Amino acid sequence: MGREFELKYQANSDICAQIRKKYKDFVSISMETTYYDTPCRELEKRRWMLRRRLENGQSVCTLKTPLPDGSRGEWEVQEEDLSQAVKQLCSLGAPEELLTITEAGLVSVCAARFTRQAASLTAPGCTLELALDEGAFLAGEKRQPFCEVEVELKTGSELAALGFAQNLAREFHLEAQSQSKVQRAMALAKEEMQ
Repeated sequence: MGREFELKYQANSDICAQIRKKYKDFVSISMETTYYDTPCRELEKRRWMLRRRLENGQSVCTLKTPLPDGSRGEWEVQEEDLSQAVKQLCSLGAPEELLTITEAGLVSVCAARFTRQAASLTAPGCTLELALDEGAFLAGEKRQPFCEVEVELKTGSELAALGFAQNLAREFHLEAQSQSKVQRAMALAKEEMQ
């Protein structure tokens, strides 16, 4: 299991341009993410997230679950077929309960389409991915634009990553984004159902 440690900040196109100018060497990735759940929303009840993301056309399926310390467990496989991905995720250590829960089938709940500008950085005490995401959440006929900056720890100290992220936030006047992409996309889906 991977353990994800990342910090997200609200941004706008101008701020992202300033960050790209400072850090350079960004790679552009087209992201098309679809979030899934069972018809009875069993994954949402557990605060689990199952997604299939096309990254420049490459299919990557991911399960994220909450951990007691507030971080998230994360398992990922490259797989086109979602049912096969569920089996592979469990073989990698994802909760076996996922197999039983998804027997009833999976439905697409909401989505996000965005462009990620990503750069790998080395900071004192850690290596990071600095990502600038611009796009929209989608649910039925609803569309909500978003722009955010994400700092994800790849190796090293969480404290060092936090320090880097806090300095970045101060320099570019960024406000913390407390909700994940899936939380914001799910909120849009709930609005669509009303």
